[in-house]
Amino acid sequence: MSENDNLLKADGKNEVEKEVSTPKEETTPEVENKTEVTPESEAETKAETESESTKETTSEKTAEAETEVESETETESETETESETETSKNDQHVDEIEAENAEDAEDESNVERHEVEEKDYHAMSMQDLATELNRLLKHHKIQTISKQVNQIKSEFNAKFSELLDQKKEEFIEEGGNEIDFYYTNDTKKLFNQLYKDYKQSISSYYKEREQNLKQNLENRLAIIEEIKGLLSVEENMGTTYKTFKELQDKWRNAGPIPRDKYNNAWNTYHHHVERFYDFLHLNNDLRDMDFKHNYEQKLKIIEQAEELAKDDNVNRSFRELQVLHKLWKEELGPVAKEHREEIWERFSKATKTIHDKRQAYYADLDKAYEKNLEKKENIISQIQAIAEDKASSHGAWQKKIKEIEALREAFFNAGKVPLKVNEATWAKFKDAVRTFNRGKNKFYKELKKDQYENLKKKKDLIKIAEDNKDSEDFKTVTPLMKKIQADWKKIGHVPRRDSDKIWKQFKAACNHYFDRMHAERKAENQHLYDAFDKKVKLLDELKAMELSGDNKADVETLKTKIADWKAIGHVPQNKRYIDGKFYKAIDEAFDKLKMDKSKLEMVKFESKLENLASNDNDTRLLDNEQNFIRKKISEVKSEINQLENNLQFFSNVESDNPLVKDVHKNIDRHKKELDTWKAKLSKLKGMYS
Repeated sequence: MSENDNLLKADGKNEVEKEVSTPKEETTPEVENKTEVTPESEAETKAETESESTKETTSEKTAEAETEVESETETESETETESETETSKNDQHVDEIEAENAEDAEDESNVERHEVEEKDYHAMSMQDLATELNRLLKHHKIQTISKQVNQIKSEFNAKFSELLDQKKEEFIEEGGNEIDFYYTNDTKKLFNQLYKDYKQSISSYYKEREQNLKQNLENRLAIIEEIKGLLSVEENMGTTYKTFKELQDKWRNAGPIPRDKYNNAWNTYHHHVERFYDFLHLNNDLRDMDFKHNYEQKLKIIEQAEELAKDDNVNRSFRELQVLHKLWKEELGPVAKEHREEIWERFSKATKTIHDKRQAYYADLDKAYEKNLEKKENIISQIQAIAEDKASSHGAWQKKIKEIEALREAFFNAGKVPLKVNEATWAKFKDAVRTFNRGKNKFYKELKKDQYENLKKKKDLIKIAEDNKDSEDFKTVTPLMKKIQADWKKIGHVPRRDSDKIWKQFKAACNHYFDRMHAERKAENQHLYDAFDKKVKLLDELKAMELSGDNKADVETLKTKIADWKAIGHVPQNKRYIDGKFYKAIDEAFDKLKMDKSKLEMVKFESKLENLASNDNDTRLLDNEQNFIRKKISEVKSEINQLENNLQFFSNVESDNPLVKDVHKNIDRHKKELDTWKAKLSKLKGMYS
């Protein structure tokens, strides 16, 4: 194996002709591959391809330079044959790093792009997605957010597509023609404007970068030519070596180049660097000093890689490992031949450890995606079950709508599923929701039909009310107005937008009629309202009155109050409750008198009879009172008989026995009570005459 071949292997700089299939750092399989297919405008589709076309232009415009690099490589084909054989021995874990770094060749800010936070866009609402896109545009460089923007765009379009399908079905259900359907909202307009701003900014960025990449490539090719020229310079070796180191510094600071030129340019550069070191055999001290420096620096890189292999954050360790490989390849030259195999194997071993941990991480991620799929399948089944259960009332449908909304939110929060079933799962979900919406729309369409019929009925009642609101025929129209009010209550719901309007219209017509009727009746019965005012005043006087302590005088005063009350006369029908209040106050006043209980009872009873007799000579109240008194007389007699019968059990007991004395006492009390009830009955009979 030649020294050149060993150098190529030791540096780990092998041309990678095709991308590896391992997912990129911080990129999940679902995001990495194609996103959900959603309707987009022609303008959006065109904008999305602008950045890619810009990249392709860079490659085309540097074709001539590439030819020069490749021809130079071909000249060294014999030397590289053995190197290619050694390259094929490199494991996939090295190829993966090489592929990532080659992809990053065009943009030195790629490390920053990796640091842009990725969120669970699937769980966000359309408004939240628009807000997140706006945040990215304001707080990050435009070239660092393409992956996040594409994910946000995919999720937004998917959610808006679902909403669009729902609105379209509702439009058609309501009788609209499909070709006339159009729908958008403020959130969609905002998102479209933000995405347009992004496309314009990224397009400007790629146009500017295209020129920079082309110029950087030309500068690097010129540096290679200068290094080649050093081999034919006949001057002091120290001066030549100093020039060589200056050219190396210029190379390191020459900036990014097109990714498709990256490996060829670096391999050609290292090939001529290696030739220069062979040329230095005339001055081994300089070469050995460089070899020693490179060896020390590469050992530090290896130690850092071994530390990264212990880190459980696989994405972070992979990012930093990329940087280490970039330093190994781009910043450091070869080491002495005896160390090359050893240090490369050690560096490769640490790289493989990180690679294997990362592969295990994605394997676990796949398992998590499978669990998410189970959750989403279960949610879809629940939505399908709710859709099949047909409700028959507005309340039941409202409950189902809330359940569906909760399930939709749970679906979006369930996380990502394996990419291979992503579109099918999404389609199944949308189909289940669409089936539910069709059932809901059908119910509310029928409900609206009934509501419009109810609206017509209520409008007919409004016309009757308005036609009669100024009528003077109160006797005829009042029953009619009461009937249409009752009919109104029996009619069901009307469309919400009409409900308040027609109710106010109907209520205004009815109130107008009844206010007129009440005003006229009040005028006809003004004397009744005057009587009511007088009774209110008299009642207040009674409540404020203080008794003199002379029972006879106080009784006469209370009787005078009763007579004055009767003299005032009748009050309106709806005000007659005041009579009850007055006689209640009279009873309370009588209770304050210190009189014999039986006499007091009779005075209060006479007051009660006065009240009964004042009710339009309605004898029914007197009849009811007479029946009540007769019933009480019968009950008291029965009690007396029972007590007298009980005395027979005490025939052999002395009359001064406490039990006997108590029975006689009860008998006497009931007889007095009986006399009072008989007196009340006699008084009542006198009222009939």
